[in-house]
Amino acid sequence: MAKRAVSLLLLYSACVLVVAEVCRLLSDPSPPLLSAERDINIGAIFTIHTTAVLQIHPFTSKPEPTKCISLNLREFKFAQTLIFALEEINNSKKLLPGVTLGYKIYEACGSVSQAILSGMALMNSYEETLHDESCSKPPFVHAIVGTSSSSPTVGMASLVGPFSIPVISHFATCACLSDRKRFPSFFRTIPSDYYQSKALAQLVKHFGWTWVGTVRSRNDYGNNGIAAFEKMAQQERICIEYSEAIIRTDPKEQLLKTLEVIKKATARVVVAFISLSDFVPFLKLIAQQNITGLQWVGSESWITSRIIAETKEYSFLTGSVGFAVANAKLDGLQEFLVTVHPDQEPKNELLKEFWETVFQCSLRNTGSGTRVCTGSEHLTELQNEYTDVSELRIASKVYTAVYAIAHALHNLINDVKSATNISKGDLLTPQKVLKYIRDVNFTVKTGENIFFDASGDPVAKYDLVNWQPAEDGSLQFKLVGVYDSSLPSETLLQVDQENMVWAENSRQVPVSVCSESCPPGTRKAVQKGRPVCCYDCIPCADGEISNETDSSDCFPCDLEYWSNENRNRCVLKVTEFLSYTEIMGIVLSIFSFIGALLTSIIYFVFYLHKETPIVRANNSELSFLLLFSLTLCFLCSLTFIGRPTEWSCMLRHTAFGITFVLCISCVLGKTIVVLMAFKATLPGSNVMKWFGPVQQRLSVVSLTLVQVIICVLWLTISPPFPHKNMNYYREKIILECHVGSDVGFWAVLGYIGLLSILCFVLAFLARKLPDNFNEAKFITFSMLIFCAVWITFIPAYISSPGKFTVAMEIFAILASSFGLLFCIFSPKCYIILLKPEQNTKKNMMGKL
Repeated sequence: MAKRAVSLLLLYSACVLVVAEVCRLLSDPSPPLLSAERDINIGAIFTIHTTAVLQIHPFTSKPEPTKCISLNLREFKFAQTLIFALEEINNSKKLLPGVTLGYKIYEACGSVSQAILSGMALMNSYEETLHDESCSKPPFVHAIVGTSSSSPTVGMASLVGPFSIPVISHFATCACLSDRKRFPSFFRTIPSDYYQSKALAQLVKHFGWTWVGTVRSRNDYGNNGIAAFEKMAQQERICIEYSEAIIRTDPKEQLLKTLEVIKKATARVVVAFISLSDFVPFLKLIAQQNITGLQWVGSESWITSRIIAETKEYSFLTGSVGFAVANAKLDGLQEFLVTVHPDQEPKNELLKEFWETVFQCSLRNTGSGTRVCTGSEHLTELQNEYTDVSELRIASKVYTAVYAIAHALHNLINDVKSATNISKGDLLTPQKVLKYIRDVNFTVKTGENIFFDASGDPVAKYDLVNWQPAEDGSLQFKLVGVYDSSLPSETLLQVDQENMVWAENSRQVPVSVCSESCPPGTRKAVQKGRPVCCYDCIPCADGEISNETDSSDCFPCDLEYWSNENRNRCVLKVTEFLSYTEIMGIVLSIFSFIGALLTSIIYFVFYLHKETPIVRANNSELSFLLLFSLTLCFLCSLTFIGRPTEWSCMLRHTAFGITFVLCISCVLGKTIVVLMAFKATLPGSNVMKWFGPVQQRLSVVSLTLVQVIICVLWLTISPPFPHKNMNYYREKIILECHVGSDVGFWAVLGYIGLLSILCFVLAFLARKLPDNFNEAKFITFSMLIFCAVWITFIPAYISSPGKFTVAMEIFAILASSFGLLFCIFSPKCYIILLKPEQNTKKNMMGKL
């Protein structure tokens, strides 16, 4: 900004008043490098020379004009392309018929200040003496094409913008130039870096590179381009390991520091948003340092540079990829380019310099040993950047810029012809041209449709270019994809990956990540103090999964599902219940059948010896009923095994409750019979008539009926039902029978307990009666076992998990049933089978 202010001050104020009407410039006027005056003139500014000689001004004398050196053949071709387009328009009968266009081409020299000076010259002409009419006459040109770099264009467009002079750049891509408040008269035929940065971010993401480094030019082009790229990259979750800035005037030590950063970095992909003039000195150092193995991603400034690609020392750029503006073919351009000759304008120093540069000779006989040019050399014999028309990506943008101005002028003139109240002076003003440029919409012969959006930008369309080795050892540009901002988001980027070559001529896509991808079943945990792309892979917790690569979170499975071993899929939880096929279920089933079989055998033995005294001694009818109920007790335990269903849940608890009450009722009846029978042996006692067989049957039936009523109420109000218990275990489902009503469940158990305690008390009271006559002692032992089993069952039932709860309940049923069976019937079976001589009435009554 300071340089620009000084330049303006020099041009506007550095003049001395000679007379009231005239002033003279202190500095020498700057003539154009190439010019041809016609009806309407167009200005242009190109960096025809790449370097401005650094001068130290002592401020004691008039400063010398800036001297520019190092002819740039590409920029010279841009200038000739502009002339070619103007000649084509002037010869056209459809576009601007009867009107010819001239040109004034100035030098930018890669310098912001020089671009501003050239802009001032195009506005005010290059007259040495300025009259009072000089400020009131229209600008020297009606539109300006250029420049080829963003920073010089920013300076020049800021200067001419307030005067509404249209500027159309063919190569200034800085997104900052789309700001209509700062640059109201700026347009361009090349897409904004905003789209290029967006395309580069999507390209990097497409190949899975999440860890990259960036190198940029330290100017508007590089700074704004990388800033936009980093913003897009952040949205795509791409991390920047380092971001370095260079410029061609940096000392070697500074460039070496940047190279050291690149060498020490772990990122294998480098995004180089660098202008060509800044990149070449940097590449020379990279070649000297022999840094290879990096995958370069380039901006459009250098990605189609023949100078770099044809330099064999830069073979480390093999595999480079980047976006370039779409290539085009301009018929007739090559023939026009090779017709350039110094004899066309003998006094033009630029044409002489061009001829001497391309033919390595001298048109002046200086005697320095340099070969003298004959003038008969032919450009058709050369193969260089100037004569090569295979890559007209940027040159075609110069061509379309000229045609945009021509179409605006054509439309403006046509509109004026139909109006009668507009003077010719009002017609050809830059303000009018600017208005019409905003509305141009045409198709050039290359097939490209040209129009500008509200920011002065065209539709962004890029070719994806890949640098592949050629047979001669140089590098060639291979088209491997396109990026078109006018397409839907899912098809913006199209890549032909199969035909691509990568760094070191590899066919494998390079890997550039801070951390390897986290496989499904894990989640990313960002490493403390590092970018989000640097992370550890943490396995998902039990019950959680991640089914995507690089998942940020693990997600819990639904309630009935659990994570598999790899934590990448939810599977149905294992349903646990006591099954007939598992060892515990088989063992319990065997014991259940053994109990039922033993009971049946005892029943059969008693039935065969039903007339014997020991069977008839204590109501054989109750004994048979007890054996029947014990058989049911053994068998009802089987209902607890297997998958719980609605019917099995209701059956298992009610069958258990009723059969056990029937069993205890029989034992209680037998106990009462023992007591009554003993009292009946006493003189004058007649108690047996109050508790005879009928009363015994009624007592059993009535006691059992009470349990039946409790069970019916339980099943009616809130019956047991199958229930998936997911609270005890997280990884599996316990399929169990929920009791439904806790009151009903504990009422059934409580009633069994009440009868058991009553039976135990009566049997305990009758335990000392004559041994040969009663079985009260055996009943006491059996009830002691029964009560002990069921008392210990309660805490075990409450604390046992899953199928073990059912197993405990079955064990309690079998243990108490076996206790009753062995304690009451084994002594009698012993006498019946092993001591038949004691099975007599005399022996039964012997101790009375």
